[in-house]
Amino acid sequence: MCRNIKTLFNFDPPATHDEIRDAALQFVRKLSGTSKPSKKNEEAFNRAVDTIAEAAHEMLHAMETHQHPRNRDEEAAKAKARSALRFA
Repeated sequence: MCRNIKTLFNFDPPATHDEIRDAALQFVRKLSGTSKPSKKNEEAFNRAVDTIAEAAHEMLHAMETHQHPRNRDEEAAKAKARSALRFA
């Protein structure tokens, strides 16, 4: 899976529409193998992004958990620490 797609479930505050759309865009780019479609394929590409973003939005808001919401700053710090270990 694309490394740029981040976990969006169970955060406080919840994932925004833009974050969900960005993840959908990364997913469609990965599937299509292109970051910018040709004019001929642009409509299908954008429709796929919109459809996936809508489905992801519905899924994220329908899911339930008993875990406490994660803190974005703490998760970012953990990711930075993992990256420092990996690339040090």
